[in-house]
Amino acid sequence: MATIASSDAEQETRKAGRGFGVPAWAVSYLQATPLFLILGFFFLLPIAMIGVVSFWDYDFASLYPAFLTTNYTDTLGSWVTWKTYLNTLKFTVIVWSLTLFIGFWVAYFLAFHIRRTSTQMILFLVCTVPFMTSNIIRMISWIPVLGRNGLVNSTLIEMGLIPKPIEWLLYSDFAVVLAMVHLYTLFMVTPIFNTLMRIDRSLFEAARDAGASGWQVLWNVVIPLAKPGMAIGSIFVVTLVMADFSTVQVMSGGQSASIALMMKNQMSLLQYPAAAANAVVLLVVVLLMVAAILRIVDIRKEL
Repeated sequence: MATIASSDAEQETRKAGRGFGVPAWAVSYLQATPLFLILGFFFLLPIAMIGVVSFWDYDFASLYPAFLTTNYTDTLGSWVTWKTYLNTLKFTVIVWSLTLFIGFWVAYFLAFHIRRTSTQMILFLVCTVPFMTSNIIRMISWIPVLGRNGLVNSTLIEMGLIPKPIEWLLYSDFAVVLAMVHLYTLFMVTPIFNTLMRIDRSLFEAARDAGASGWQVLWNVVIPLAKPGMAIGSIFVVTLVMADFSTVQVMSGGQSASIALMMKNQMSLLQYPAAAANAVVLLVVVLLMVAAILRIVDIRKEL
């Protein structure tokens, strides 16, 4: 029946193509044309414009169309740029590790320890409630908690655990990492939870019948089958952290830097070609990181 239905659909497609005077082989290309035009205009064209502007010349007043490699040599030949990239990669690795650890166990609890589907959905929606507000608001909400006279320091002093406020809780790399983990953990929870819900529960019974312990089931069954979701979540978190500038600027108090923050400062000084060159380099770095993730894990099982 399925074969007959598919052949009927193909015949109708050929008839439709002949009705409009279009060859049958061109019908699929015509169907994909609107999507290609939309992606080309809103995605490929802006990237191409950034690439073109990255070769232009500029001064304090205007831009000059040209073909110069000065912006790239200045970017890649500066130790400040390399130090900023290392700082950005440091944030990326730390935040990715923490979000992966937290996200996996949250998703594991929701998928395997909550039996009722309605309860799973309610708890999952509770996780998404903070995302109904702006990132800036959620980030700034940490300031009265971590500040010198904030909730944490006041509580620790009143309990007699510390003699004076802890300075590094706010306006430090610790505050940046904490805020990013808060902002991006859900991007790790969602794909992992979706992957865990697709696992056949009979595999657990088979592993236990074979004498596997709980940790062996987790390590040999759950984690391998959860890798596609972990890879998708990793791509989300890595790209978001690499492109984040507001969290670094606010939570570090201007004491730390990232590549995105460097580009933002360059644009505020009207140094658009230099910022475009930095954007191209950052895009290449992010694509290499995503390619490395895809080489390790095949996410086609999840798509």
